[in-house]
Amino acid sequence: MSAHVENPPTVEATPGARRRWPATLTVGTVLLAVTVLLAVVSLFWLPFPLDDTSGSRLEAPGAQHWLGTDTFGRDTFSYVMVGTRIALTVGVGGATIAMLVGVTLGTLAAFARGWVDDISSSMLDVVIAFPTLLLAMLIAATRGASLSTAVLSIGLAASAVVARLTRILAKRLLRQQFVTAARTSGTNAWGIVTRHLLPNMWPTLVVTAALTFGTAVLAEASLSYLGLGVPPPNSSLGRLLQGAQATVLTAPWAAIAPGVVIVAIVLGGNFLADGLRELLDPTRRERG
Repeated sequence: MSAHVENPPTVEATPGARRRWPATLTVGTVLLAVTVLLAVVSLFWLPFPLDDTSGSRLEAPGAQHWLGTDTFGRDTFSYVMVGTRIALTVGVGGATIAMLVGVTLGTLAAFARGWVDDISSSMLDVVIAFPTLLLAMLIAATRGASLSTAVLSIGLAASAVVARLTRILAKRLLRQQFVTAARTSGTNAWGIVTRHLLPNMWPTLVVTAALTFGTAVLAEASLSYLGLGVPPPNSSLGRLLQGAQATVLTAPWAAIAPGVVIVAIVLGGNFLADGLRELLDPTRRERG
């Protein structure tokens, strides 16, 4: 009996014993926590004001300017802190819009039948055929460069992928016997969505949201690099990279710093998604 208490049966113990915090989830959480801390601190304190040009031109990293200065003598670390805040804002905002729009459209498309189903599926395929960045560029070029435009354009561009995934998941669930039983008992469409579809789709959707966050951050950096992102004086990480490309050989720190932050945020989002997938999927835990 004592052995049974210390070592539960294999059928139940294996998933439970391996339901530990995945290493990728730890790495992703740490990376994102550091960048979030950097962004929050930038709201209350910066090493130097963004318009301070008192530093020497292209000064190397040192005690006064931790990441050196740019071609105007401005503190690079201060701009990286503000750029991190902008990247996280666009990442969270874009992912939120993508999930809200995508899940809504995908769920509605799952209930469609006949030619309506065929048209909705074809339209999603056509939109997904265009890269997210290209769609975001088209929307940003139409509305003009701003923070709200970056969030909206990236969110709408990424929503097509979310919608297609949601449609596939929802259609699969709608064929299950428990959903058929709910319909037979008189449950309306809203009840089926809230009681059966969303509760069963949320693990996959949470992972998708984390991946979309990383995609949004990378898309914002690309838009800013091309001049379609957040305009000055708010300098995003992509704009910092664009401004540092002319001096990348003589003052590489001006390009390395924002590049490292972009990589940290994107990797953090991807590691978080992979860790959540492993944590929420019992089959992956058993294989691990």
